[in-house]
Order: sequence, then C-alpha cells, then structure tokens
Amino acid sequence: MKGTQMKEGQDGKKEKANEEVVQLRREIGLLPAACFIIGTVVGSGIFIAPKGVLINSGSVGLSLLVWALCGILSLFGALCYAELGTSFTKSGGHYTYLHETLGPLPAFLRLWVEFLFIRPAVASYVSLAFGRYVVEPFFAPCAAPMALIKLVSILGLTFVVAVNCWSVSMASRIQVTLTFIKMFALVLIIVPGVIALSKGNTENFQNGFEMDSLTLDRLPLAFYNGLYAYGGWFYLNFVTEEVINPNRTIPLAIICSMVTVTVFYVLVNVAYYTMMTPTELLLSDAVAVTFANRALQGLAPAIPILVALSCLGALNGGFFGSPRMLFVGAREGHWPPIFSMIHIRRRTPLPAVLFLYPLVVLMLITGEIYQLINFASFSRWFFIALATLGMLIHRYRFPHHPRPFKVPLAIAVTFTVVCFFIVGLSLYSDPWNTGKSCALTLSGVPVYYVTVHRFRLPHGWRKIFNFCSKKLQILLEVAQQEVQTY
Repeated sequence: MKGTQMKEGQDGKKEKANEEVVQLRREIGLLPAACFIIGTVVGSGIFIAPKGVLINSGSVGLSLLVWALCGILSLFGALCYAELGTSFTKSGGHYTYLHETLGPLPAFLRLWVEFLFIRPAVASYVSLAFGRYVVEPFFAPCAAPMALIKLVSILGLTFVVAVNCWSVSMASRIQVTLTFIKMFALVLIIVPGVIALSKGNTENFQNGFEMDSLTLDRLPLAFYNGLYAYGGWFYLNFVTEEVINPNRTIPLAIICSMVTVTVFYVLVNVAYYTMMTPTELLLSDAVAVTFANRALQGLAPAIPILVALSCLGALNGGFFGSPRMLFVGAREGHWPPIFSMIHIRRRTPLPAVLFLYPLVVLMLITGEIYQLINFASFSRWFFIALATLGMLIHRYRFPHHPRPFKVPLAIAVTFTVVCFFIVGLSLYSDPWNTGKSCALTLSGVPVYYVTVHRFRLPHGWRKIFNFCSKKLQILLEVAQQEVQTY
C-alpha cells in the first residue's frame, strides 16, 4: 500500500514538473493544422486578385485556367515543404531548411529579408485591407478617411499580437473559428453562382478562350496575382515543433487544405462570372461586394464584415507562424538570444512576436506598403526556390536520411524550375524593383560577417547589449527553453 502511494506521489511530481517546464508545447492537431493553412491562405487575395488575373490573362477561360494552375503549383510547393517538414523536425520553415541543406549564410539572409521588409509589408497590407473593409461601409458612397482606416487597422493588428502573446491554444482556436467563417463567406458566393449556372447563365463563358487581348509579357503577371492569393501554404512548417505527430499531420493537413482551397477558389471565380461580365469585374474595386449586391441583396451588408474577418484570420496566421522563424534563428545564434526565449507561464515566444509589432505599425503609418509588396515577391520566391533546390541536393548527398514523407521527384523538379523561372522573369519584366530587392537582400551579407560569422563588435557595445538583454528578459518574464523540442 505504501509503495503504491509513493509511486502515485512520484507520478504526480513528474506531471507537475512537466507542467512547469518552460517549453513550446505540441498543441496543434490535424484540424487546427489544416485550418491554420486554409486560414492563412484565404485572406484578402481571393477578393482582390480576380481583377488582376483577368486583366493580365485577357479572357474568362484563361483566367480560370490560371487559377487552377496556380493552385496546382502551390500544392506542388506545399508537398515539397511537407517532405522538408518531416525530414527536419525543427520549426522555422524556410530558415531551417536553408540552414540544414545550403548552410548558414542563405539561412541568415532569409531571416534578414523576412523581418526587414517581407513580413512587415505583407502584414501591413493585410491589416489595411481589414481596416478598409470595416470602415468603408459606414461612409459609402463617399471615400472613407485614411486616418480612420489606419487606426482600425492598427487596432486589428494589436488584437492579433495580444492573442499570440497570451496563448498558443487561444490563437489556434481563433484561427479555427475564423477559418470556418471565411469558408462560409466563400460558400455564400459559390452557391448563388452554381444556381445561376444551372439555370443557364453561361453568356460570359461563351468564347471564353479568346486570345485577342493576350500578350505573353502580361501572362506572368496573371500568375503573380493568382499565386499571391494562394500565398501562405508554407506557414505550418514554421511551427513544426508545436504540431502533434508531425510526420502524419503535416502531409495530411497540407494535402487536404490545398486541394480544398484550389477547388473553392476556382468555384468562386466561376460564380463571379455567372453574375458579372468581364468588363464589370474589371471596373469593380471590391469584386465580392459587387457580386453580393447582385446575388445576395439581403446579405450584401454582411459581405464586407466577412471579408474583414477573413483578413483578420490571415493576419493571425502570419503572426502565429513568422515569429517562430525568428525564434529558431535566435536559437541557432543568428539573432540576439532574447528572441529565442519564451514566456515562463504563457509558453509563447513573446519577444519574437513583439518584435514584429512596431515594424508593422511604422509601415502602416508611413504608407510605404505597396511599393514594398511589389519587390518583396522576388525575395520570397527566390528563397522558396533555393529551399526546394536544397531539398534536391540534400536527397542526392544524403540518400539514407530519414524521410517519412517523400514527394515524387518530378513534382519537386517541376516546382523548383518554375520558381526560378518566375524569379528570372521578374528580373526581365521589372528590373528596378527586383534590383532594389536584390540590394536589400545582399545588405545582410556584411551584417552576417560582422555579427554572426565572427563577432566583431567593440567590447563596450557587447556590455551594453548584454545589459539591455538581461533587463528585457526580466521585464518580459522570459527564459530559454528547458527541453529540446526537436
């Protein structure tokens, strides 16, 4: 009897000790993982990009083909990342895979551009879309004041940051809820479109593949717009260490979510064309709202709210995933150690999440977002291409490395070639913005050699830096992980 009581007491102590250990916990199952991908992919893109795809493809039929091909290409990329995510079980996404396959310098440069301009630019863009859809219905048909739009955008951003600082499980639950809301918004668009199509509203699909207005130099721009709407399929790989049974969950979540998004996106665009002519779609600044005014007159006022919530979900997904890249980079010694710490009670990477907040707010206030968005795409696709190329090189060099999920070689090669083609085409079609993006990326090279490769900062600077780090650690109540989670 005594022995049983002692054993129970020891088990209780062990459980208590496990609860008190400072570490990121595995709390993301299959449903939250799939919702995390869908919720991050389906943001403002499907409500903005149809106009860009149509104007650059030149016809209804070709625009629908572009939407389908962009979905297939995104699925190919996501499958490559499923292999990478199960081969290397660290969080951090792009950064981790570049570090493991091509070395520390490419990994550091990816970290550098992500937090210098890619993440703040994307988050600012989505925040502004949220603010615009919340504010503009109250001022229609007049223009809404930009100051109010920016204020509401910052409030939405602050809410997302607060949730991600407070609790991983709360951020995950909010993501699941917002994902179901945004899929409901897409169903609201699809159902009237399918009903109208079944009644014979096919005028806009007749002669759908007219090639009169198609030019080869503009077709890549149609793919850029489509791929922007599918962006975000790689975010689950940023939180690998928090996924339950990642070898099964990551591939399943990626396949289910990307097939779902592709089918929904194509059906949404079909629905648009059943109610709107190509000319009307091109004249509309808010395609979903114009569609709702025709097909869902009673529910039309709800559409801007649903689109705003969709943007909020994409923003939440971005803030849930991206800070993990910074967290892992700091853990590897590529960023100040304070960013590799987590809150001792909340178990969230608090410093990494908070680091992004002032950068996004600053970009929102200054309004230099759209210029940055244009050339952020180059760096994003260049490093994605490098990551999948690194995967192929790693396969060749280490054929016996455990790969629980292995993508077919043809898919990996096709995706890598297409990514490099997209990057090369951007060098040709937009050399100015691409050149600036290259310069910003390469500006990280001297920073790497001064601060990471061999620490060359003066001794006095190091003392100040260490003092500030200690004070921040006490203020934020953060500490290094006590358990290795990979």
